[in-house]
Amino acid sequence: MDYIQNFYLWKNNAFFDSRTREELSQLNEKTDIQEIEDRFYKDLEFGTAGMRGKMGAGTNRMNIYTVGRATAGYACYLIENFSKNFCENYGVVIGYDTRNNSSLFAKITARVLSSYGIKVFITKSPRPIPELSYTIRKLKAIGGVMITASHNPKQYNGYKVYDENGCQLGIEASKRVTELIKNIKFYNQIDFMGNSNLIQEIDMTSEYVNVVLTQSKVNNLKIKSNLNIVYTPLHGTGNVPVVSVLERDGFTSVAVVREQADSDGDFPTVISPNPEDPRALELGIKLASKLGFDIVLGTDPDSDRVGVAVHSNGEYVLLNGNQIGALLIDFLLSRIDLSKLSKPAIIKSIVTSNLGAKIAEKYGVKVFETPTGFKFIGQRMTQFEKAKIQGDDSRNYTFIFGYEESYGFLSGTYARDKDAVVSSMLIAEMASLLKAENKTLIDRLNELYSEFGYFYDAQDNFILEGKEGVKTIKEKMDMLRYSISPFFDTEKVIDYLKPVKAEEGFGELPVLDVIKYELEDGSWVAIRPSGTEPKLKVYYSAVGRNEKEAKMLQQRLQLIIKTKLDL
Repeated sequence: MDYIQNFYLWKNNAFFDSRTREELSQLNEKTDIQEIEDRFYKDLEFGTAGMRGKMGAGTNRMNIYTVGRATAGYACYLIENFSKNFCENYGVVIGYDTRNNSSLFAKITARVLSSYGIKVFITKSPRPIPELSYTIRKLKAIGGVMITASHNPKQYNGYKVYDENGCQLGIEASKRVTELIKNIKFYNQIDFMGNSNLIQEIDMTSEYVNVVLTQSKVNNLKIKSNLNIVYTPLHGTGNVPVVSVLERDGFTSVAVVREQADSDGDFPTVISPNPEDPRALELGIKLASKLGFDIVLGTDPDSDRVGVAVHSNGEYVLLNGNQIGALLIDFLLSRIDLSKLSKPAIIKSIVTSNLGAKIAEKYGVKVFETPTGFKFIGQRMTQFEKAKIQGDDSRNYTFIFGYEESYGFLSGTYARDKDAVVSSMLIAEMASLLKAENKTLIDRLNELYSEFGYFYDAQDNFILEGKEGVKTIKEKMDMLRYSISPFFDTEKVIDYLKPVKAEEGFGELPVLDVIKYELEDGSWVAIRPSGTEPKLKVYYSAVGRNEKEAKMLQQRLQLIIKTKLDL
Protein backbone atom coordinates (compact mmCIF):
# COMPACT_ATOMS: atom_id res chain seq x y z
CA MET A 1 0.00 0.00 0.00
CA ASP A 2 1.53 3.33 -1.04
CA TYR A 3 1.45 6.48 1.05
CA ILE A 4 -1.48 8.07 -0.80
CA GLN A 5 -3.65 5.02 -0.14
CA ASN A 6 -2.63 5.08 3.52
CA PHE A 7 -3.49 8.76 3.67
CA TYR A 8 -7.03 8.21 2.32
CA LEU A 9 -7.52 5.20 4.57
CA TRP A 10 -6.70 7.17 7.72
CA LYS A 11 -8.59 10.22 6.51
CA ASN A 12 -11.83 8.41 5.65
CA ASN A 13 -11.97 5.34 7.90
CA ALA A 14 -14.35 5.73 10.83
CA PHE A 15 -12.05 3.52 12.93
CA PHE A 16 -9.85 6.60 13.43
CA ASP A 17 -11.18 9.30 15.71
CA SER A 18 -12.61 12.58 14.46
CA ARG A 19 -9.58 14.56 15.64
CA THR A 20 -7.25 12.40 13.53
CA ARG A 21 -9.47 12.63 10.46
CA GLU A 22 -9.92 16.38 10.91
CA GLU A 23 -6.14 16.89 11.10
CA LEU A 24 -5.64 14.97 7.85
CA SER A 25 -8.51 16.76 6.11
CA GLN A 26 -6.50 19.98 6.45
CA LEU A 27 -3.85 18.55 4.10
CA ASN A 28 -4.21 19.16 0.37
CA GLU A 29 -3.23 16.25 -1.89
CA LYS A 30 -1.60 18.65 -4.35
CA THR A 31 0.04 21.38 -2.30
CA ASP A 32 0.93 19.27 0.76
CA ILE A 33 2.11 16.15 -1.03
CA GLN A 34 5.56 16.15 0.61
CA GLU A 35 4.00 16.39 4.08
CA ILE A 36 1.57 13.58 3.25
CA GLU A 37 4.42 11.43 1.98
CA ASP A 38 6.48 12.00 5.14
CA ARG A 39 3.51 11.07 7.34
CA PHE A 40 2.68 7.87 5.45
CA TYR A 41 5.61 6.59 3.38
CA LYS A 42 6.56 4.16 6.16
CA ASP A 43 5.54 2.98 9.60
CA LEU A 44 7.21 4.74 12.51
CA GLU A 45 10.11 2.42 13.18
CA PHE A 46 10.60 0.50 16.38
CA GLY A 47 14.38 0.31 16.55
CA THR A 48 17.05 -0.31 19.14
CA ALA A 49 15.97 2.87 20.94
CA GLY A 50 12.24 2.10 20.72
CA MET A 51 10.19 4.66 18.78
CA ARG A 52 10.64 8.37 18.48
CA GLY A 53 9.08 10.83 16.09
CA LYS A 54 6.99 13.92 15.55
CA MET A 55 3.49 13.84 16.98
CA GLY A 56 0.56 13.87 14.61
CA ALA A 57 -1.71 11.75 12.44
CA GLY A 58 -0.09 9.16 10.20
CA THR A 59 1.77 5.86 10.22
CA ASN A 60 5.10 7.69 10.54
CA ARG A 61 4.02 9.80 13.50
CA MET A 62 3.60 9.38 17.27
CA ASN A 63 -0.13 9.07 17.98
CA ILE A 64 -2.47 6.82 19.94
CA TYR A 65 -2.64 4.33 17.05
CA THR A 66 1.09 3.89 16.51
CA VAL A 67 1.55 3.72 20.30
CA GLY A 68 -1.27 1.18 20.59
CA ARG A 69 0.15 -0.94 17.80
CA ALA A 70 3.66 -0.92 19.28
CA THR A 71 2.22 -1.86 22.67
CA ALA A 72 0.28 -4.76 21.18
CA GLY A 73 3.49 -6.05 19.61
CA TYR A 74 5.33 -5.65 22.92
CA ALA A 75 2.52 -7.48 24.74
CA CYS A 76 2.87 -10.39 22.33
CA TYR A 77 6.60 -10.42 23.02
CA LEU A 78 6.02 -10.58 26.79
CA ILE A 79 3.52 -13.40 26.46
CA GLU A 80 5.97 -15.24 24.23
CA ASN A 81 8.79 -14.93 26.78
CA PHE A 82 7.05 -15.08 30.17
CA SER A 83 4.40 -17.30 31.68
CA LYS A 84 0.83 -16.09 32.06
CA ASN A 85 1.36 -16.06 35.82
CA PHE A 86 4.38 -13.75 35.50
CA CYS A 87 2.47 -11.39 33.21
CA GLU A 88 -0.50 -11.23 35.58
CA ASN A 89 1.44 -10.90 38.84
CA TYR A 90 4.73 -9.14 38.13
CA GLY A 91 3.62 -6.94 35.28
CA VAL A 92 5.06 -3.95 33.49
CA VAL A 93 5.94 -0.49 34.84
CA ILE A 94 4.93 2.55 32.77
CA GLY A 95 6.40 6.00 33.25
CA TYR A 96 6.11 9.23 31.30
CA ASP A 97 7.66 12.68 31.14
CA THR A 98 6.12 16.15 30.87
CA ARG A 99 5.81 16.30 27.09
CA ASN A 100 2.51 16.99 25.39
CA ASN A 101 0.53 13.74 25.08
CA SER A 102 2.94 11.77 27.30
CA SER A 103 0.23 11.09 29.88
CA LEU A 104 -2.24 10.12 27.15
CA PHE A 105 0.23 7.75 25.45
CA ALA A 106 1.08 6.20 28.83
CA LYS A 107 -2.60 5.50 29.52
CA ILE A 108 -3.06 4.00 26.06
CA THR A 109 -0.04 1.78 26.71
CA ALA A 110 -1.49 0.67 30.05
CA ARG A 111 -4.89 -0.16 28.56
CA VAL A 112 -3.50 -2.14 25.62
CA LEU A 113 -1.13 -4.14 27.84
CA SER A 114 -3.93 -4.89 30.28
CA SER A 115 -6.12 -6.11 27.41
CA TYR A 116 -3.60 -8.93 26.98
CA GLY A 117 -3.90 -9.93 30.65
CA ILE A 118 -0.70 -8.14 31.67
CA LYS A 119 -0.63 -6.30 35.00
CA VAL A 120 0.41 -2.66 34.75
CA PHE A 121 1.96 -0.26 37.26
CA ILE A 122 1.71 3.32 35.99
CA THR A 123 3.23 6.34 37.72
CA LYS A 124 0.74 8.84 39.16
CA SER A 125 2.59 11.77 37.63
CA PRO A 126 5.54 12.51 35.31
CA ARG A 127 8.73 11.00 36.70
CA PRO A 128 12.33 10.54 35.49
CA ILE A 129 13.62 7.66 33.38
CA PRO A 130 16.01 6.44 36.11
CA GLU A 131 13.09 6.18 38.55
CA LEU A 132 11.34 3.91 36.05
CA SER A 133 14.47 1.75 35.73
CA TYR A 134 14.79 1.57 39.53
CA THR A 135 11.09 0.72 39.93
CA ILE A 136 11.27 -2.17 37.45
CA ARG A 137 14.09 -3.68 39.49
CA LYS A 138 12.48 -2.95 42.85
CA LEU A 139 9.12 -4.50 41.91
CA LYS A 140 10.78 -7.37 40.00
CA ALA A 141 8.61 -6.47 37.01
CA ILE A 142 9.02 -8.22 33.67
CA GLY A 143 9.58 -4.96 31.80
CA GLY A 144 8.75 -1.31 31.42
CA VAL A 145 7.76 1.45 29.02
CA MET A 146 8.77 5.11 29.22
CA ILE A 147 6.90 7.69 27.17
CA THR A 148 9.52 10.31 26.39
CA ALA A 149 11.51 11.92 23.62
CA SER A 150 14.27 12.85 26.02
CA HIS A 151 15.85 16.14 24.93
CA ASN A 152 14.13 16.48 21.52
CA PRO A 153 12.14 19.60 20.55
CA LYS A 154 8.50 19.93 21.62
CA GLN A 155 7.07 18.44 18.40
CA TYR A 156 8.48 15.01 19.32
CA ASN A 157 7.54 12.19 21.60
CA GLY A 158 8.79 8.65 21.97
CA TYR A 159 8.35 5.17 23.38
CA LYS A 160 11.21 3.38 25.17
CA VAL A 161 10.93 -0.26 26.21
CA TYR A 162 12.81 -1.80 29.14
CA ASP A 163 13.57 -5.39 30.10
CA GLU A 164 13.27 -7.11 33.49
CA ASN A 165 16.70 -5.76 34.51
CA GLY A 166 15.55 -2.15 34.08
CA CYS A 167 17.69 -1.83 30.95
CA GLN A 168 16.44 -0.76 27.53
CA LEU A 169 15.66 -3.75 25.31
CA GLY A 170 18.65 -5.32 23.59
CA ILE A 171 19.10 -5.60 19.83
CA GLU A 172 17.69 -9.11 19.39
CA ALA A 173 14.72 -8.44 21.66
CA SER A 174 13.98 -5.20 19.78
CA LYS A 175 14.09 -7.07 16.47
CA ARG A 176 11.58 -9.60 17.77
CA VAL A 177 9.23 -6.86 19.03
CA THR A 178 9.50 -5.22 15.59
CA GLU A 179 8.52 -8.47 13.90
CA LEU A 180 5.53 -8.87 16.17
CA ILE A 181 4.42 -5.26 15.65
CA LYS A 182 4.33 -5.84 11.89
CA ASN A 183 1.73 -8.55 12.45
CA ILE A 184 -0.62 -6.11 14.20
CA LYS A 185 -3.26 -4.26 12.18
CA PHE A 186 -4.44 -0.84 13.32
CA TYR A 187 -8.08 -1.61 12.75
CA ASN A 188 -9.28 -4.72 14.54
CA GLN A 189 -6.44 -6.12 16.66
CA ILE A 190 -6.01 -3.41 19.26
CA ASP A 191 -8.23 -3.11 22.33
CA PHE A 192 -7.88 0.50 23.46
CA MET A 193 -10.17 0.06 26.47
CA GLY A 194 -8.26 -2.68 28.31
CA ASN A 195 -8.92 -4.12 31.76
CA SER A 196 -8.91 -1.49 34.50
CA ASN A 197 -8.63 -4.20 37.17
CA LEU A 198 -5.07 -4.89 36.01
CA ILE A 199 -3.93 -1.24 36.12
CA GLN A 200 -2.50 0.21 39.34
CA GLU A 201 -1.14 3.70 39.96
CA ILE A 202 2.13 3.90 41.92
CA ASP A 203 4.54 6.50 43.25
CA MET A 204 8.04 5.24 44.05
CA THR A 205 9.67 8.67 44.26
CA SER A 206 10.41 8.49 47.99
CA GLU A 207 12.10 5.09 47.68
CA TYR A 208 14.01 6.23 44.60
CA VAL A 209 15.27 9.39 46.32
CA ASN A 210 16.44 7.31 49.28
CA VAL A 211 18.49 4.98 47.07
CA VAL A 212 20.02 7.92 45.18
CA LEU A 213 21.19 9.39 48.50
CA THR A 214 23.14 6.19 49.23
CA GLN A 215 25.55 7.27 46.47
CA SER A 216 26.63 10.39 48.40
CA LYS A 217 30.41 10.70 48.74
CA VAL A 218 30.68 13.77 51.00
CA ASN A 219 29.50 13.79 54.64
CA ASN A 220 30.64 17.28 55.66
CA LEU A 221 27.44 19.35 55.88
CA LYS A 222 29.31 22.61 56.44
CA ILE A 223 31.22 22.21 53.19
CA LYS A 224 28.02 21.42 51.28
CA SER A 225 26.07 24.28 52.82
CA ASN A 226 28.65 26.75 51.48
CA LEU A 227 27.94 25.90 47.85
CA ASN A 228 25.32 28.03 46.07
CA ILE A 229 23.39 26.22 43.35
CA VAL A 230 20.94 27.33 40.68
CA TYR A 231 18.88 24.47 39.29
CA THR A 232 16.49 24.26 36.35
CA PRO A 233 14.37 21.24 35.38
CA LEU A 234 13.69 22.84 31.96
CA HIS A 235 9.95 22.23 32.46
CA GLY A 236 10.61 18.51 32.99
CA THR A 237 10.45 15.79 35.61
CA GLY A 238 13.55 16.73 37.60
CA ASN A 239 12.13 19.40 39.90
CA VAL A 240 10.77 17.10 42.63
CA PRO A 241 13.55 14.48 42.85
CA VAL A 242 16.56 16.73 42.16
CA VAL A 243 15.57 19.43 44.65
CA SER A 244 14.66 16.79 47.23
CA VAL A 245 18.00 14.98 46.84
CA LEU A 246 20.06 18.18 46.99
CA GLU A 247 18.27 19.48 50.07
CA ARG A 248 18.36 16.16 51.92
CA ASP A 249 22.03 15.77 51.04
CA GLY A 250 22.78 18.99 52.88
CA PHE A 251 22.76 21.71 50.24
CA THR A 252 20.92 24.59 51.86
CA SER A 253 21.36 27.16 49.09
CA VAL A 254 19.43 25.88 46.06
CA ALA A 255 17.55 28.34 43.85
CA VAL A 256 15.19 26.93 41.22
CA VAL A 257 14.61 28.89 38.00
CA ARG A 258 11.00 29.90 38.55
CA GLU A 259 10.13 30.33 34.86
CA GLN A 260 11.20 26.73 34.14
CA ALA A 261 9.98 24.99 37.30
CA ASP A 262 6.49 24.01 36.13
CA SER A 263 5.82 21.07 33.82
CA ASP A 264 5.07 22.32 30.31
CA GLY A 265 5.33 20.22 27.16
CA ASP A 266 5.62 23.34 25.01
CA PHE A 267 8.96 24.18 26.70
CA PRO A 268 8.14 27.88 26.22
CA THR A 269 11.39 29.33 27.60
CA VAL A 270 13.83 27.33 25.46
CA ILE A 271 14.36 26.52 21.79
CA SER A 272 15.16 22.94 22.79
CA PRO A 273 15.07 21.46 26.32
CA ASN A 274 18.48 19.89 25.81
CA PRO A 275 21.32 20.52 28.29
CA GLU A 276 23.73 19.92 25.40
CA ASP A 277 22.41 23.14 23.83
CA PRO A 278 24.19 26.12 25.48
CA ARG A 279 21.02 28.18 25.13
CA ALA A 280 19.08 25.81 27.41
CA LEU A 281 20.83 27.09 30.54
CA GLU A 282 20.60 30.80 29.69
CA LEU A 283 17.89 31.57 32.28
CA GLY A 284 19.75 29.56 34.89
CA ILE A 285 22.95 31.48 34.22
CA LYS A 286 21.06 34.77 34.32
CA LEU A 287 19.67 33.92 37.77
CA ALA A 288 23.04 32.65 39.02
CA SER A 289 24.70 35.84 37.84
CA LYS A 290 22.10 37.93 39.65
CA LEU A 291 22.54 35.94 42.87
CA GLY A 292 26.29 35.45 42.57
CA PHE A 293 25.93 31.66 42.81
CA ASP A 294 28.62 29.07 42.09
CA ILE A 295 27.14 26.58 39.66
CA VAL A 296 24.11 26.02 37.44
CA LEU A 297 22.59 22.56 36.96
CA GLY A 298 19.99 21.79 34.29
CA THR A 299 18.22 18.50 33.55
CA ASP A 300 16.27 17.50 30.45
CA PRO A 301 12.54 16.62 30.45
CA ASP A 302 12.98 12.97 31.52
CA SER A 303 15.91 13.78 33.83
CA ASP A 304 18.46 11.38 32.44
CA ARG A 305 20.87 14.11 31.26
CA VAL A 306 22.38 17.02 33.15
CA GLY A 307 24.24 20.13 32.01
CA VAL A 308 26.55 22.29 34.13
CA ALA A 309 27.71 25.90 34.08
CA VAL A 310 30.49 26.98 36.46
CA HIS A 311 31.27 30.48 37.75
CA SER A 312 34.93 31.04 36.95
CA ASN A 313 36.89 34.27 36.62
CA GLY A 314 33.81 36.46 36.48
CA GLU A 315 31.81 34.42 33.93
CA TYR A 316 29.82 31.21 33.68
CA VAL A 317 31.57 28.49 31.73
CA LEU A 318 29.61 25.56 30.28
CA LEU A 319 31.08 22.08 30.59
CA ASN A 320 30.49 19.42 27.95
CA GLY A 321 29.55 15.82 28.67
CA ASN A 322 33.09 14.52 28.25
CA GLN A 323 34.41 17.05 30.74
CA ILE A 324 31.67 16.35 33.30
CA GLY A 325 32.28 12.62 32.99
CA ALA A 326 36.04 12.94 33.45
CA LEU A 327 35.56 15.16 36.51
CA LEU A 328 33.11 12.71 38.05
CA ILE A 329 35.51 9.80 37.51
CA ASP A 330 38.29 11.81 39.15
CA PHE A 331 35.97 12.70 42.05
CA LEU A 332 34.54 9.22 42.60
CA LEU A 333 37.85 7.37 42.42
CA SER A 334 39.38 9.80 44.89
CA ARG A 335 36.53 9.19 47.37
CA ILE A 336 36.18 5.39 47.12
CA ASP A 337 38.40 2.89 48.92
CA LEU A 338 39.26 0.85 45.85
CA SER A 339 41.20 -1.70 47.91
CA LYS A 340 37.89 -2.99 49.25
CA LEU A 341 36.43 -3.59 45.79
CA SER A 342 36.87 -6.65 43.61
CA LYS A 343 37.97 -5.63 40.11
CA PRO A 344 36.50 -2.09 39.99
CA ALA A 345 35.41 -0.89 36.55
CA ILE A 346 33.96 2.03 34.65
CA ILE A 347 32.11 1.80 31.35
CA LYS A 348 32.12 4.38 28.56
CA SER A 349 30.79 4.51 25.03
CA ILE A 350 33.02 4.33 21.94
CA VAL A 351 32.25 7.98 21.09
CA THR A 352 33.21 9.28 24.54
CA SER A 353 36.55 11.05 25.13
CA ASN A 354 39.45 9.03 26.51
CA LEU A 355 40.27 11.57 29.23
CA GLY A 356 38.09 9.75 31.79
CA ALA A 357 39.67 6.45 30.77
CA LYS A 358 43.16 7.89 31.36
CA ILE A 359 42.14 8.97 34.86
CA ALA A 360 40.66 5.53 35.62
CA GLU A 361 43.78 3.77 34.39
CA LYS A 362 45.87 5.89 36.76
CA TYR A 363 43.85 4.42 39.64
CA GLY A 364 44.18 0.91 38.25
CA VAL A 365 40.49 0.75 37.36
CA LYS A 366 39.43 -1.34 34.36
CA VAL A 367 37.82 0.61 31.50
CA PHE A 368 35.19 -1.03 29.28
CA GLU A 369 33.89 0.39 26.01
CA THR A 370 30.45 -0.21 24.56
CA PRO A 371 28.63 1.04 21.45
CA THR A 372 26.65 4.28 21.64
CA GLY A 373 23.46 4.02 23.66
CA PHE A 374 23.28 3.67 27.43
CA LYS A 375 21.50 0.33 27.03
CA PHE A 376 24.85 -1.24 26.21
CA ILE A 377 26.35 0.15 29.41
CA GLY A 378 23.36 -1.26 31.29
CA GLN A 379 23.80 -4.64 29.62
CA ARG A 380 27.44 -4.77 30.63
CA MET A 381 26.44 -3.93 34.21
CA THR A 382 24.00 -6.84 34.14
CA GLN A 383 26.78 -9.13 32.87
CA PHE A 384 28.88 -8.09 35.88
CA GLU A 385 25.93 -8.80 38.18
CA LYS A 386 25.22 -12.23 36.71
CA ALA A 387 28.92 -13.18 36.82
CA LYS A 388 28.94 -12.48 40.54
CA ILE A 389 25.88 -14.67 41.11
CA GLN A 390 27.34 -17.47 38.98
CA GLY A 391 30.80 -17.27 40.56
CA ASP A 392 32.41 -16.38 37.23
CA ASP A 393 35.59 -14.62 38.41
CA SER A 394 36.69 -13.73 34.88
CA ARG A 395 33.71 -11.37 34.43
CA ASN A 396 32.97 -10.48 38.04
CA TYR A 397 33.74 -6.74 37.96
CA THR A 398 32.46 -4.12 40.39
CA PHE A 399 30.66 -1.32 38.56
CA ILE A 400 31.56 2.18 39.72
CA PHE A 401 30.50 4.55 36.97
CA GLY A 402 29.12 4.58 33.43
CA TYR A 403 28.83 7.51 31.07
CA GLU A 404 28.39 8.87 27.57
CA GLU A 405 29.52 12.13 26.01
CA SER A 406 25.85 13.09 25.58
CA TYR A 407 25.59 14.28 29.22
CA GLY A 408 24.45 10.91 30.58
CA PHE A 409 26.02 9.48 33.77
CA LEU A 410 25.28 6.78 36.33
CA SER A 411 26.81 5.95 39.69
CA GLY A 412 25.35 2.97 41.52
CA THR A 413 23.66 -0.25 40.44
CA TYR A 414 20.05 0.55 41.44
CA ALA A 415 19.22 1.48 37.82
CA ARG A 416 20.32 0.51 34.32
CA ASP A 417 19.98 3.86 32.61
CA LYS A 418 21.62 7.23 32.96
CA ASP A 419 20.49 9.33 35.89
CA ALA A 420 20.61 13.12 36.09
CA VAL A 421 19.35 13.06 39.68
CA VAL A 422 22.31 11.21 41.18
CA SER A 423 24.63 13.07 38.79
CA SER A 424 23.35 16.45 40.01
CA MET A 425 24.06 15.43 43.60
CA LEU A 426 27.58 14.20 42.82
CA ILE A 427 28.44 17.26 40.74
CA ALA A 428 27.30 19.49 43.61
CA GLU A 429 29.35 17.48 46.12
CA MET A 430 32.41 17.67 43.91
CA ALA A 431 32.01 21.43 43.46
CA SER A 432 31.54 21.92 47.22
CA LEU A 433 34.82 20.15 48.03
CA LEU A 434 36.68 22.21 45.45
CA LYS A 435 35.15 25.44 46.75
CA ALA A 436 36.49 24.55 50.21
CA GLU A 437 39.94 24.56 48.56
CA ASN A 438 39.21 27.89 46.78
CA LYS A 439 38.94 26.05 43.48
CA THR A 440 36.23 25.48 40.88
CA LEU A 441 35.40 22.61 38.55
CA ILE A 442 37.23 24.54 35.84
CA ASP A 443 40.37 24.70 37.99
CA ARG A 444 40.28 20.95 38.56
CA LEU A 445 39.66 20.28 34.86
CA ASN A 446 42.73 22.32 33.95
CA GLU A 447 44.77 20.32 36.45
CA LEU A 448 43.64 17.14 34.72
CA TYR A 449 44.57 18.57 31.33
CA SER A 450 48.04 19.40 32.64
CA GLU A 451 48.47 15.81 33.78
CA PHE A 452 46.88 13.86 30.93
CA GLY A 453 46.96 16.18 27.91
CA TYR A 454 44.32 18.52 26.53
CA PHE A 455 41.29 16.76 25.05
CA TYR A 456 39.25 18.98 22.74
CA ASP A 457 35.92 17.38 21.88
CA ALA A 458 33.38 18.64 19.37
CA GLN A 459 30.43 17.39 17.36
CA ASP A 460 28.67 18.09 14.07
CA ASN A 461 24.99 17.23 13.56
CA PHE A 462 23.77 17.21 9.97
CA ILE A 463 19.95 17.28 9.99
CA LEU A 464 18.53 15.29 7.05
CA GLU A 465 14.77 14.89 7.40
CA GLY A 466 12.20 12.85 5.54
CA LYS A 467 12.50 10.08 2.97
CA GLU A 468 15.31 11.84 1.10
CA GLY A 469 17.18 12.39 4.35
CA VAL A 470 17.15 8.67 5.14
CA LYS A 471 18.50 7.97 1.66
CA THR A 472 21.23 10.62 1.96
CA ILE A 473 22.40 9.33 5.35
CA LYS A 474 22.74 5.80 3.97
CA GLU A 475 24.61 7.05 0.92
CA LYS A 476 27.07 9.00 3.07
CA MET A 477 27.71 6.03 5.37
CA ASP A 478 28.21 3.73 2.37
CA MET A 479 30.63 6.23 0.85
CA LEU A 480 32.66 6.31 4.06
CA ARG A 481 32.47 2.56 4.55
CA TYR A 482 33.59 1.59 1.07
CA SER A 483 36.05 4.40 0.32
CA ILE A 484 39.46 2.99 -0.58
CA SER A 485 41.42 6.20 -0.04
CA PRO A 486 42.56 7.03 3.53
CA PHE A 487 41.12 10.14 5.15
CA PHE A 488 44.01 10.72 7.50
CA ASP A 489 47.75 10.02 7.44
CA THR A 490 47.92 7.64 10.41
CA GLU A 491 44.41 6.28 10.69
CA LYS A 492 43.06 2.99 12.00
CA VAL A 493 39.54 2.42 10.69
CA ILE A 494 37.03 0.51 12.84
CA ASP A 495 33.74 -0.41 11.20
CA TYR A 496 31.26 -1.45 13.88
CA LEU A 497 29.02 -3.10 11.31
CA LYS A 498 31.67 -5.80 11.31
CA PRO A 499 32.50 -7.97 14.35
CA VAL A 500 34.66 -6.03 16.82
CA LYS A 501 36.21 -7.87 19.76
CA ALA A 502 35.15 -6.60 23.18
CA GLU A 503 37.30 -6.79 26.30
CA GLU A 504 38.53 -10.27 27.22
CA GLY A 505 35.73 -12.53 28.37
CA PHE A 506 32.94 -10.48 26.82
CA GLY A 507 32.93 -11.74 23.23
CA GLU A 508 32.16 -9.21 20.51
CA LEU A 509 30.49 -5.82 20.62
CA PRO A 510 26.95 -5.55 19.23
CA VAL A 511 26.92 -4.64 15.55
CA LEU A 512 25.98 -1.01 14.92
CA ASP A 513 26.23 1.51 12.08
CA VAL A 514 29.30 3.41 13.30
CA ILE A 515 32.66 4.12 11.66
CA LYS A 516 35.58 5.33 13.76
CA TYR A 517 38.96 6.66 12.63
CA GLU A 518 41.69 6.43 15.26
CA LEU A 519 44.94 8.39 14.91
CA GLU A 520 48.30 7.50 16.40
CA ASP A 521 48.32 10.47 18.77
CA GLY A 522 45.12 9.28 20.49
CA SER A 523 42.79 11.58 18.56
CA TRP A 524 39.81 10.10 16.73
CA VAL A 525 36.74 10.82 14.61
CA ALA A 526 33.51 8.77 14.72
CA ILE A 527 30.51 8.98 12.40
CA ARG A 528 27.06 7.44 12.83
CA PRO A 529 23.39 8.02 12.01
CA SER A 530 21.37 9.05 15.06
CA GLY A 531 19.12 6.33 16.40
CA THR A 532 16.48 8.80 17.54
CA GLU A 533 16.64 11.84 15.24
CA PRO A 534 17.02 12.52 11.48
CA LYS A 535 20.71 13.32 11.85
CA LEU A 536 24.13 12.20 10.73
CA LYS A 537 26.39 12.71 13.75
CA VAL A 538 30.14 13.30 13.65
CA TYR A 539 32.23 13.19 16.83
CA TYR A 540 35.74 14.65 17.10
CA SER A 541 38.23 14.09 19.90
CA ALA A 542 41.53 15.85 19.35
CA VAL A 543 44.45 15.53 21.77
CA GLY A 544 47.16 18.15 22.15
CA ARG A 545 49.60 19.62 24.64
CA ASN A 546 47.29 22.61 25.17
CA GLU A 547 43.89 23.95 24.12
CA LYS A 548 45.20 25.84 21.09
CA GLU A 549 47.02 22.81 19.69
CA ALA A 550 44.10 20.44 20.28
CA LYS A 551 41.55 22.86 18.83
CA MET A 552 43.62 23.42 15.68
CA LEU A 553 43.84 19.66 15.18
CA GLN A 554 40.08 19.27 15.65
CA GLN A 555 39.43 21.97 13.06
CA ARG A 556 41.71 20.18 10.58
CA LEU A 557 39.90 16.88 11.17
CA GLN A 558 36.56 18.63 10.83
CA LEU A 559 37.53 20.20 7.49
CA ILE A 560 38.61 16.82 6.10
CA ILE A 561 35.37 15.13 7.13
CA LYS A 562 33.10 17.92 5.90
CA THR A 563 34.88 17.93 2.56
CA LYS A 564 34.52 14.15 2.23
CA LEU A 565 30.85 14.18 3.26
CA ASP A 566 30.04 17.22 1.10
CA LEU A 567 27.56 18.47 3.68
